[in-house]
Amino acid sequence: MNPVQSNDVKILRLPAVIETCGLSRSTIYEMLNPKSRRYKPDFPKPIKLSSSSVGWFQHELNAWLISKKV
Repeated sequence: MNPVQSNDVKILRLPAVIETCGLSRSTIYEMLNPKSRRYKPDFPKPIKLSSSSVGWFQHELNAWLISKKV
C-alpha cells in the first residue's frame, strides 16, 4: 500500500461510511464487534475524533472495498 500524503487524508463520518459501503449502521457496528457473528477483523476501525464522535479514514474504506472484489 502506498503511503498516504497529508493532502490525501479524508475522514468520513458514519452517514458517509453508510453511503460509501452500502451497509447499514447496525451491520457496520456488528462487523466491528468481535462477539458478533458478522465480525470482520479486516473491516477498518474507526478513529476517535472527540469524546462522542468517531470517523473512518476514506483511504482505508476504499482499500477494504477493493479487497472485496472477487
